[in-house]
Amino acid sequence: MFGWILQSGGQAPLVSLVVGIVVIVLLLVVLDLPAFVSLVIAGLAVGIVAPSVAFADVPGEFSTAFGENMAGIGIPILMAAIIGKAMVESGAANRIVRAFTAVLGDENTEISLFSSSFIMSIPVFFDNVFYLLAPLARAARSRDGQNYALYIVAVGAAGVVTHGFVPPTPGPLLAVEEFDANLGSTILVGVLVGLPTALISGLGYGYWINRRVEIPLRDAMGTTVEELESQNRIPTGQLPGVFESLLPILLAVLLVTADTTAQTILGSDASVGDITGFFGDPTVALTAAALAAALTYYRMSDLESDAFSDELTEALKSGGNIAAITAAGGAFGAMLQAAGAGEYIAGSLEGIGLGLLVTAWVIAAGVRVVQGSATVAIVTTASIMAPLASGLEVNVAYLVMSIGAGASFCSWYNDSGFWIVKEIGGLTQAETLKTWTVATILIGLTGLLSTLVFSSILPLS
Repeated sequence: MFGWILQSGGQAPLVSLVVGIVVIVLLLVVLDLPAFVSLVIAGLAVGIVAPSVAFADVPGEFSTAFGENMAGIGIPILMAAIIGKAMVESGAANRIVRAFTAVLGDENTEISLFSSSFIMSIPVFFDNVFYLLAPLARAARSRDGQNYALYIVAVGAAGVVTHGFVPPTPGPLLAVEEFDANLGSTILVGVLVGLPTALISGLGYGYWINRRVEIPLRDAMGTTVEELESQNRIPTGQLPGVFESLLPILLAVLLVTADTTAQTILGSDASVGDITGFFGDPTVALTAAALAAALTYYRMSDLESDAFSDELTEALKSGGNIAAITAAGGAFGAMLQAAGAGEYIAGSLEGIGLGLLVTAWVIAAGVRVVQGSATVAIVTTASIMAPLASGLEVNVAYLVMSIGAGASFCSWYNDSGFWIVKEIGGLTQAETLKTWTVATILIGLTGLLSTLVFSSILPLS
């Protein structure tokens, strides 16, 4: 009823989109309400004005979307909170940073973080990579007293690029299957296109914004700034060893990578897939990593068991707030999707007469900005472009790249990744927009440019 009154003329999805944007900006920016409350209200508002969602079903639709998002990220975020707390308190994060600087020098910490994120995000979800590397970025900022904007952008951009461009991460892999592209060629092209994209949007923009924005350290993930700074005064010999410090990260990456590798090479071999599928699930992998980090923390501390348990509980409280905000952001995007906003934008852009690579990028970017999910943007665009892929004059892997670039474009309030970076990094909304959001805009633009350049000089057709 409400949708019919508010949306005569066939523009219902567009009106839903406008309402969602206006409400979220009003609540978050103007009224400065808590993020969780603002996202819930904005999601409900979108459902109320969307004819495709029955008025009585709006609360249930939003709650279901919230629950589905929480099911995917709830336990990993809570375990990430323990990992972050334990790695900082035990000195493991500081020890890793000291190892980085011993090899590359104090002035090249960002290169270590960038490289780690770029490589780790090929087999591991970006969210999980950020959970693991954020404590290192915070420890590095505490150690050198500057460059936090650079570290955040370097980690974020590098991870987003390989997550969106290089199979076997889910989005690019779905596009490969949709177009029947060669997996090996797509991986090669993904690295070829992705590396300059990551360098420009990660290190290039990171250096630029770092000279203009000074981001202070704040309490985050159950760890205070004082606790971070106290680690810098401890002699290296009194910190955990490098291998023990790296063990939580190595465990998570190896477990997830084993599952990804098994799925890619062995396909549906159930005997192997059941084992790797269990241990490679982010819930199990990050739980194992959390246990390793916590054991190091317990060994290095002089806390009694009750006090140690209380410390981990504090980390879980922080993680619970982050999980709630992240799931609400994803649910807000899901309500925009249910309202048909993504399909409306895709349909409007489908016949605008551009080349196939540019058209695919425009559609993917439009869907991404509207509903927030990069994976949904890739799936939607791939299904639209699949009948046209045979007309491409270059290797179809470049079509996968243009879609990945568009789907990575402009992460903002309706993307759960925005809230993960903000909350885990300890940033304000303005700082997240200036660092993370602008970096993802550059990823989309430079990714398209790199795709067009490489497809011209190395078509691989």
